[in-house]
Amino acid sequence: MKLKIHFLQLFMHYSIHAFMHFSLFYLLLTSCQPEQRKIITVVGEIPASEIGKTLHHEHLLVDFIGADSTGYHRWNRDSVVEKVLPYLLEIKKLGYKTLVECTPAYIGRDPLLLKMLSVKSGIQIITNTGYYSAVGGKFIPKHGFTETAEQLANRWIDEVKSGIEGTGIYPGFIKIAVERAPLQEINRKVVEAACIAHKATGLTIMSHTGLAVPAYQEIEILKQFGVHPSAFIWTHANNEKDWGKIVDAAKMGVWIAFDKFEQKETESFSEFALLMKKEGLLNRLLFSHDAGWYDPMKPGGGTFRDFTAIEKFLIPALKEKGLSVKEINQIFELNPAEVFAVKVRLAE
Repeated sequence: MKLKIHFLQLFMHYSIHAFMHFSLFYLLLTSCQPEQRKIITVVGEIPASEIGKTLHHEHLLVDFIGADSTGYHRWNRDSVVEKVLPYLLEIKKLGYKTLVECTPAYIGRDPLLLKMLSVKSGIQIITNTGYYSAVGGKFIPKHGFTETAEQLANRWIDEVKSGIEGTGIYPGFIKIAVERAPLQEINRKVVEAACIAHKATGLTIMSHTGLAVPAYQEIEILKQFGVHPSAFIWTHANNEKDWGKIVDAAKMGVWIAFDKFEQKETESFSEFALLMKKEGLLNRLLFSHDAGWYDPMKPGGGTFRDFTAIEKFLIPALKEKGLSVKEINQIFELNPAEVFAVKVRLAE
């Protein structure tokens, strides 16, 4: 009997120690795992790894009437859904999971419409905060000209923290626009506001830019605010014909976005992909159509340009030029997962 009790005591002693060692090992193991970063869609947060195949720059509705006249009264959401939904279902069949909707406030952003379309289509949609300061400030509200960069940033930060206009829908990136020329005062202010907002929220800055001159000026502003270039997407970089300047920006960490893809751009886009591969920079490259969209200024919303040209023309061309399935996946899935993951990216 004494022997049995002694055996039980030994068994319990070693079992407890084994459990403690296992628990310590588990804690050490899990603490070493990288934290799963999130992406913010119009229906809620998702792990960055769930973004899937992505079109990083598209539009579902754009209203060009101007900041002083636009508003939700300008369109009927049910009518927009009826027209736009088939185009989302079309890319879903092609294997796309996420569409990044790049229409800013005061030019047609409608978070409730985007949520309706996301729920009905099953496509993850990401919307934005920020202001569009190109086109002479036509799409900037009056307070955009009188408030400081800090005040504008606080408006955008509030949308990230509290949601957009009480909808319970949150932005997943910062969208701004500057002139395709040396930066004007209003352009500089929105870039500065975007830097402030990024540091407070971790949302990436996507800037409608085009040419290298304003792009490099924006990069300098990022540096002044201590923001790393990897927090910045140079949108419409395909408008810059000096690819050397684009490559140099990518080497700094800037995300290079070639947008407005159509069939006629197949050779140019695929050749640029080969250059980025040669330079070891495929992990900085983004491709999209900048297509769509429902236009309230036109009868029935006007002509809608679909989102299939990349799948029909560009991806086959990339394969023909020697890019592997893994490299194509880098462009359309891994890069979007990284660039839209919420993370404060500070200069070293």
